[in-house]
Amino acid sequence: MHSINRFFWFCSGSSLSLLRQVPTESTKYVGIGATVFFTGVFAALAGSYALYTVFQSWVIALFFGLLWGAMIFNLDRFIVSSMRKKGQASTEWKMAIPRLILALLLAVVISKPLELKLFEREINRKLDEQKIEFIKQSKDSLAKGFPEIQALEVEKEGLKEEEKQARDYRDKLQQEYDAERFGEKTASTSGKVGLGTNAKKKEQQLDVAQEDLKALSVRNEARIQGLDFQIEAFRAKRQAEFEKQAPSIAGFDGFAARMDGLAKLTQESEAMATAQVFLVLLFIAIETAPIFVKLISSRGPYDELLELHEDKIKLYKKEKWAFASGESDARLRYFEGTHGQATERAITEANAVGEEKIPSHLGSKPKKNKGLS
Repeated sequence: MHSINRFFWFCSGSSLSLLRQVPTESTKYVGIGATVFFTGVFAALAGSYALYTVFQSWVIALFFGLLWGAMIFNLDRFIVSSMRKKGQASTEWKMAIPRLILALLLAVVISKPLELKLFEREINRKLDEQKIEFIKQSKDSLAKGFPEIQALEVEKEGLKEEEKQARDYRDKLQQEYDAERFGEKTASTSGKVGLGTNAKKKEQQLDVAQEDLKALSVRNEARIQGLDFQIEAFRAKRQAEFEKQAPSIAGFDGFAARMDGLAKLTQESEAMATAQVFLVLLFIAIETAPIFVKLISSRGPYDELLELHEDKIKLYKKEKWAFASGESDARLRYFEGTHGQATERAITEANAVGEEKIPSHLGSKPKKNKGLS
């Protein structure tokens, strides 16, 4: 239990030696440290899942996810440990504003990958719908890229229609021939029973139409087989082009795609939008909880000891500075005194040496020349 408490004290950024002196503060800082720790755990999980959607490798995702969680843990620990209770609420709130803004940003960043995991099934269904739409668009685009297939299909249908018209004409002649033989009165028959002149004419027309239909069927069948071969060749090319695009469509499962799917789902479903908002608010509450605990809690014994310890450091610094300044001033005074005396002696000695070196005849007055006076 003590080891767990020490670990959470460390997570809260507190001084373990000071907290041991104030056991009444232990619970508060254990709670703060636990919040910071579990925020880092959530960040590691979220980062691992987000990176897995990018790299599709759990080894890489776990490594960088743990690195991301450690960074978030360090930031949260720094935010909490850098706050000081000075007994001035307005000043403390002003100092906490940048930390709160950073905590809000971290909460949003951490919550997004977890939202993707929470709504994974719904997002997968939305991605499948988008993939189907992409496949349809790809096929439509490829169909426009191979107009030869449409032209060959039209020609094939034209040949079939031509054969159908020839068959309908043959069937019509067959009906007229039968009606003529059995004496049925119509607009194109005489109404006489038996194989008369009209019946023989109808039979000749029927034979000619049958031969024409047979020849047309043989000719069109050969042409249709050729068209089918060409159509299959173009379809094979189109399928090859589609298979080139298929991997990109099947791989439409990245982080950005899932974010886009989640955005569309929240637009379509009010329930999902509400759930997303509450999830973000939950992580904002978790991320900002240590800061608010520090702000709303009263100044405790630990804060007093911490301030005393920091003041001692300041006093120690002042003492060392005063001692160092005194030593420096003393050395300067000693240097100035000894250096000044040495300089005066040097000048005096230099003057004395200079007078000794002056010649005596240069120092006496010139004598008068008696012969010239």
